[in-house]
Amino acid sequence: MESANQDINLNSPNKGLLADAMTDVPVDNAARGAAPEGLTLAEEEELRAELAKVEEEIGTLRQVLAAKERHCGELKRKLGLTPLDGLKQNLSKSWHDVQVSNAYVKTSEKLGEWNDKVTQSDFYKKTQETLSQAGQKTSAALSNVGSVISRKLGDMRNSATFKSFEDRVGTIKSRVVGSRENSTDGLHSPSGAGDKPPQDNAPF
Repeated sequence: MESANQDINLNSPNKGLLADAMTDVPVDNAARGAAPEGLTLAEEEELRAELAKVEEEIGTLRQVLAAKERHCGELKRKLGLTPLDGLKQNLSKSWHDVQVSNAYVKTSEKLGEWNDKVTQSDFYKKTQETLSQAGQKTSAALSNVGSVISRKLGDMRNSATFKSFEDRVGTIKSRVVGSRENSTDGLHSPSGAGDKPPQDNAPF
């Protein structure tokens, strides 16, 4: 075969020349054995000739297919298509073929029917109601916990301990802010010490 894209005419008298590696092996009458029942010798010879012709055509088609596959590979290589691209395309096509196949369509329909039956069943409805009630109870419990925590925090803020703590924080804050004001005033005073008398820094 001279080129990969050369078409082969199966009706050509030269078609047998392509099968260089294939040789016809003559089969003698002794090796053939007796003719099958119901066949005359002429019919058997005709069937054997047809079989030889079909086998020869199969060999030719295999060669044509191999040549076409080589040519296809060359074209893909020139286009920069990798085997991975071909695999993706084959998988996509296969999945599409599966989706449009009768078995897939029937299975999808059957699953849809089962889903409808399950969702309409009393057991499913009861389970759904139970889960819904459980969710509502959980939400109510969490809401109650939040209310209790808020109430406890409110009680704690009104306690004497918290008020004492708050007073101390306020005292510390006023002292820090007051000392900053004093140091700022000292910077602006010409004497550097300021005109204000020092504040009482008694410990708390």
